[in-house]
Amino acid sequence: MNPIFHQFKSNKQEEELNGEIRRPPVIVAGFYERAVAAALIWPRDIMVMPSEASRHGGSGLEEIWKRELGPSRPRFFARRVGGSEALVKRMVSYGNLCGHKGCVNTIHFNPAGDLLVSGSDDKGIILWNWESKYKKFTYASGHMDNVFQALIMPFTEDRTIITSAADGQVRVGQIADNGIVTTKQLGTHHGRVHKLAIEPGSPHIFYSCGEDGLIQHFDLRSHAPTKLFLCSSFSDNKQPVRLNTIVIDPCNPYYFSVGGFDEYARVYDIRNYQWDASSSSDQPVNTYCPRHLIGSDNVHITGLAYSYMSELLVSYNDELIYLFARDMGLGPNPRSAPAANLDKIDQPQVYAGHRNSQTVKGVSFFGPSDEYVVSGSDCGHVYIWKKKHGDLVWMMAGDKHIVNCVEPHPFFPFLASSGYDKNVKLWTPGRATSPLPRNVEEIMAANKRGREARARVSLSPDVIMHVLRLQRRQALAYIEHRPSTADLESDEDDDREAFVLGFSDPETAEEGSNADPREVVILE
Repeated sequence: MNPIFHQFKSNKQEEELNGEIRRPPVIVAGFYERAVAAALIWPRDIMVMPSEASRHGGSGLEEIWKRELGPSRPRFFARRVGGSEALVKRMVSYGNLCGHKGCVNTIHFNPAGDLLVSGSDDKGIILWNWESKYKKFTYASGHMDNVFQALIMPFTEDRTIITSAADGQVRVGQIADNGIVTTKQLGTHHGRVHKLAIEPGSPHIFYSCGEDGLIQHFDLRSHAPTKLFLCSSFSDNKQPVRLNTIVIDPCNPYYFSVGGFDEYARVYDIRNYQWDASSSSDQPVNTYCPRHLIGSDNVHITGLAYSYMSELLVSYNDELIYLFARDMGLGPNPRSAPAANLDKIDQPQVYAGHRNSQTVKGVSFFGPSDEYVVSGSDCGHVYIWKKKHGDLVWMMAGDKHIVNCVEPHPFFPFLASSGYDKNVKLWTPGRATSPLPRNVEEIMAANKRGREARARVSLSPDVIMHVLRLQRRQALAYIEHRPSTADLESDEDDDREAFVLGFSDPETAEEGSNADPREVVILE
């Protein structure tokens, strides 16, 4: 162990040197305390006494002393101190996780927070000991195209990993004691599957949504998923809505929300659906949308997140990020909501400055009590805003090109980010605070100009029809080369169009089939 983390036995008083107080090292039991104890130096802006805590967003020197002496438990200490704005402003690079051969599209901490799983365009899955920056093991996912989501199921000893990808498959990887991973296809969508959502605390149940508009319910104890319903538009034609994201309310797991290629975030109640799929209504219980975007054809949703107060965070493509309280909903059918009722609804909090145009970006809450909002950006930066007022707190250069994913640690003020680069970036509090980049205003102004220019671009009907014809041609070519269409139940003989835009390999395994077991590359 580094000697600076050994118990300091001197009884000397603290020494004040050049406006800083040099303290003995904290007695540490884990990585969090080591990061916060960092380098024996506790700057004054962290050392805020309890009476000032609410003003500074910290919990004061008293909490550090309590943790040092032992009566404060690690997670309680993290909750009291982890939301400190002073710590957020000290976020610096902790290092990179290098091992993928393509863009890293998904990163996710396990429930304990000691492991991180990542998936990539290389179709591989890597499980990292992120604190030590080494691969614990890696395996081939079995997907035929870019992996978009990889999640570790809770209460499975980190042995069950679910994945989704551009090939439309939803798969599970099961890690055996002997270091062998068996991958299995659980279900399919027509088109890409960007997100999965695990039922909070469940080792078995999760949901998927796809660009075909289909929402499916999976139980790892069952042989096949339940196809719940197709999400359809509120317009008269009732066309399926291509879905990008799905999240479950942690306060009430009966409710889940989806977002995709229209302006509305829809909330559904799983209790309204039968497990035999006999109920196919896609009527939501509530919808959310900023008032000025209602009726817009130029925006769509790329990311959603729930807070622990059931607030819904919505990130729009080439627009902004909005925070909705539960009572800001438009009702089950927003098109029929009277204008007078809309005027009575409070406006959501707005988070601006970033750019979300080129990819399907997520959005997250950050902090032990969801004090902050975090997102990546096309400009390659990670943005951190104060949730309450929307002020930009911190900004980090996270990627040479685009940052797609920003994943908060489940307990502590650490972040992981990924994007077009072939690695994962890690962020932890450092020794000293720094101002925002000198060109922060120029960066945000350029992002704003890009959004406004995109909004002014209008395509002629001929161009739109040409693009649609090309997409349909690609979809038909894909379908003709499929060995089977048995991945959909026989009762789903609708003629909805597949939104498949050219997979790298049209061959897919039949649903429920086992792929050849793949030996894990043990790197410990």
